[in-house]
Amino acid sequence: MKNWFAGEAFAVVRIKNFRLYLFYRVFMTMAALMQSVIVGWQIYDLTHNVLWLGFIGLVEVIPQVTVSLFAGHYSDIWNRHKIIKYTSLLLIIGSVILLIYSADTAYFSHRFGVYPLFISIFLTGLARGILSPAQVALMGQLIPRKLYANAATWNSANWQMAAVMGPAIGGMVYGFLGIVPAYSLVLSLYSLSFFVLLFIDIGKHEVTETDEGVFSRIRTGISFVFQTPELLGAFTLDMFAVLFGGAVAMLPVFASDILFIGPQGLGMLRACPAIGATLMAVILMFQPPMRDTGKVLFISVFGFGLCMICFALSKNFLLSGLLLILSGAFDNVSVVIRGTILQLFTPDHMRGRVASVNSIFIGSSNELGAFESGVTARLMGLVPSVIFGGCMTLVVVITTIKVNKPLLRLSLKNRT
Repeated sequence: MKNWFAGEAFAVVRIKNFRLYLFYRVFMTMAALMQSVIVGWQIYDLTHNVLWLGFIGLVEVIPQVTVSLFAGHYSDIWNRHKIIKYTSLLLIIGSVILLIYSADTAYFSHRFGVYPLFISIFLTGLARGILSPAQVALMGQLIPRKLYANAATWNSANWQMAAVMGPAIGGMVYGFLGIVPAYSLVLSLYSLSFFVLLFIDIGKHEVTETDEGVFSRIRTGISFVFQTPELLGAFTLDMFAVLFGGAVAMLPVFASDILFIGPQGLGMLRACPAIGATLMAVILMFQPPMRDTGKVLFISVFGFGLCMICFALSKNFLLSGLLLILSGAFDNVSVVIRGTILQLFTPDHMRGRVASVNSIFIGSSNELGAFESGVTARLMGLVPSVIFGGCMTLVVVITTIKVNKPLLRLSLKNRT
């Protein structure tokens, strides 16, 4: 057994700082996704309006996109560890707001409506815009280049494991114990992630001095992405797939009005994609997608779109869950490939800026996708809107295959 764990698949987790980084990420991700499930159900329960669910994504994406490029710039010249540490406090403040509001929902909702909830969502978006490039850049500091693909797989598996536990536990605690214990657990996990972060030791970090202006450096990062077809193709492919193909924002409506499974069932549905992604991550640890990488990427995104179309048509809880598990497996392949491409194609001194562009392409597409889902659901109806999104994902894949031949031919085997 000891020799089995000594294999290449476990090489990166033998690095202490990376193990701590994984623990930090799992606690923070559990808290964030748990909070997302609870606040989504809470807002729909208070408003019974799918458009408000769409506004969750819009309110989160505005600060995220606004700050992300600047965050990438400063992640390349400042201490990345400190950036992450201090920004994590915003998440704690946001969870405190939710807890106070929910301690007397009747009073606060009567006086302020659901707007305090959106203040917390805004803070979450602001924190994500800063954390995303800083976390990617920090991870590159913790490990040697030859382990980038292994680290991307473990990082994705870690995130997906948290995405299984967070929504499921959050939905269960909310459904059986109430909203105050649920938000208390969110606050505890955010606090625990902050505590673990304090123990990551990256040694002395030299602050980079540069005469180049902020906007000039940001333009350099953006230009690098647009001049690297493999990066640009991977980013845009996932951006449009998530923008059109994701049904996560509408899961509270599916759970409430179509499947009739309550908040407990909602938590299980939110966990299903992560279950599939976790299973796929285990496979990718031993069989990383290094050969015919571009073709594998296109197949995985196409499969994701098909799963979303079938999910929209399902009225059975078990079938819906199975389709979401399968969609998560396909999605994780593209996540690992994109993460590996980002690390391998980007020099360290530009990693923060390139990661910030990735954050705008990918991270913001989740929230914009939530807004798009809310608007199209209101205009077209819930089921037709999700079918439309899945079909658009397939169109994006076919179009990208035709216009980006370097990505189609990409093989990462000789890049490490």
